[in-house]
Amino acid sequence: MTNTPESPLPVMQLDVISDVICPWCFIGKRKLDAALAQVSEFQINLMWRPYQLDPTTPPEGHDRKQQMIRKFGPDAGKQIFKNVLAAAEGTGIDWNFEQITRTPNTLNAHRLIRWAASMGEQHQMAEALFCAYFEQARDIGDVDVLLDIGEKQGLERELLMDLFASDRDIEQTRQDDAAARDLGVTGVPAFLAGGKFMLMGAQEPEYLNLFLNKARQKLTAQEA
Repeated sequence: MTNTPESPLPVMQLDVISDVICPWCFIGKRKLDAALAQVSEFQINLMWRPYQLDPTTPPEGHDRKQQMIRKFGPDAGKQIFKNVLAAAEGTGIDWNFEQITRTPNTLNAHRLIRWAASMGEQHQMAEALFCAYFEQARDIGDVDVLLDIGEKQGLERELLMDLFASDRDIEQTRQDDAAARDLGVTGVPAFLAGGKFMLMGAQEPEYLNLFLNKARQKLTAQEA
């Protein structure tokens, strides 16, 4: 269906609750892209919401290898990577796990995604951050790296420098993270449709599409 001024398509908000160092969130984002390409009866207003897998991570981050051993044991991490690779088949993600040396604190990355909303670039910014971390093995806890990514996505570097040097949106980002946990989110990715219907996990595009359509139908019925 074509969206025209005379017959605009209805709009449904979809909040994507995610952390940019979560491989399942990267997979979920790519599968969401495939699902969105199938949506034709309504428009989706995407909003990315922060969720830090470990908000206690220090600003300088952790040694990734040691953290994986502490969290999953010396061998469990290998099975996790195998599961990730299997789930990501067909998404086009070029994983570079072996070159990733740091597990960063993602607070500033989430701030950057938040600021990208002013240009309607949240979805693209999230993709750029996922690619930087998982494919290019860049430290997205490093402000200089974030400045490069933000500038490449069209944000003004000097403005970003001023924002990162301030405490702008730090508290709001933490509040948004807490709000997701209050909704019952204990793992990511999670998708909140119309502020009412939740789906968790990196679901297949067909299932995501079904979820979006069912949520829209229920919201329409409630509005009638």
